This record gives sequence, structure tokens and C-alpha cells, in this order.
Amino acid sequence: MAEILMPKATAVWLIDNTTLSFDQIAKFCNLHHLEVKGIADGDVAENMRGVDPIAGGVLTREEIRKGEDDPEYHLRVQKSRIDHIPQPKRKGARYTPVTRRADKPNAIAWFIRNHPEVTDPQISKLIGTTKSTITKVRDRTHHDTANIKPVDPVTLGLCSQIELDEVIAKAADKRRKMDAEKAALEDGPGLKPAEPVDETPEEDAPSGELSAEDVFRDFTG
Repeated sequence: MAEILMPKATAVWLIDNTTLSFDQIAKFCNLHHLEVKGIADGDVAENMRGVDPIAGGVLTREEIRKGEDDPEYHLRVQKSRIDHIPQPKRKGARYTPVTRRADKPNAIAWFIRNHPEVTDPQISKLIGTTKSTITKVRDRTHHDTANIKPVDPVTLGLCSQIELDEVIAKAADKRRKMDAEKAALEDGPGLKPAEPVDETPEEDAPSGELSAEDVFRDFTG
């Protein structure tokens, strides 16, 4: 099956706009059925805006209708009329339209609340913000703190779902490695037990005082 560009956002739309089963949506979007259930329950992809697969040309209404009529039916991705052209890797800072720049604090707050394992440099590079802005949002010293609400960067249009998933996966993998190394150090050999101290009193050394017998020894004979 062809890869869906924004699987979670597509799943959000299908859950909200169709009667397809979680299993059908999971297979179409290449997600685990429990992940789709989590999206429906609001535990996964919270505040994520759904992406219409019909408008995107990857699914037809007829295909959705077939799936709704038959729970065992597997949805098929519509073949694109235009070959996909891979986008070159972006170099330098990301450019964000002026109308979306005010949304960056909301995206930062979303990372802080939902993915603390993602580092500030990763956030900065992904959504094109600064270390100073991230720090102000985290410390609640940002000038617009009262209006900041956690919203994922995909919904805000600051990055793609693929870019977001890649950053989160890398951060999670790094955190797992760090936790494993920390656990190995904590479970490693401890300090060598101290040698037992011999508390047996030493023999009394001569006090240096002479007895009467010693004093008169040379005068007797």
C-alpha cells in the first residue's frame, strides 16, 4: 500500500467524518489500531487538525462508501496523477510566513507538555524559532503567556507530520539510550567494602622510666 503523507492527521479526519472501523482506518493509514483508538479517545494527536484525504486525492468517496458498507473491506489509495517529486533537504533556518509566526509559542508549549524528550535545538530547527523564545515559554515569562495554548506544529502549519514524527522518534531513541546507560551505571559495581579495622591494642611500649634495680645495677656486683 502506498504511504500516506500525513497518517495521523488523515486518521483524525476519517474518524470525525466517516463510520469506518478503527481497524480499517489503521490499515489505510498504516497505524496500529490501538493508536487509532487513542486518537478517537483524545489520548493521541490531541488538538491535531484532520487532513481530508479526498481533497488530497488519496481517497475517493466511493472507496469510503465501500468501506462503510463492508467492515472487512480494505481501503485502497487512489493513484496520483502526478508523480511525487522528493523535496530537497532544507538548509538553514526555516522560513515561516508572518501570519503563522504568532503560533510558534503554542507549538513550543505543545512540545514542553507532550514531548519533553525533544531538545530545545530540535524544536528550534523544526519550527524556526529561537532558544530565547523557548525559554520564555517554558519559564512563563513570554509576553503573551496568558494566551498560549499547546497546539501541535502540524496543525499550525509549521511543519509536516513526517518531519514531526522523525524528530520525536530521534529524541525518544536518544532518551532510551541515555536511560539505559544511566541504569547500567546505577546497577554497576559499587564501592569496595572497607577493610576491617584491627582494634587489638598494641603491646605497651616501654615508658622510658628506670626502676630502682636499673639505677643501682652498676653499683652492685
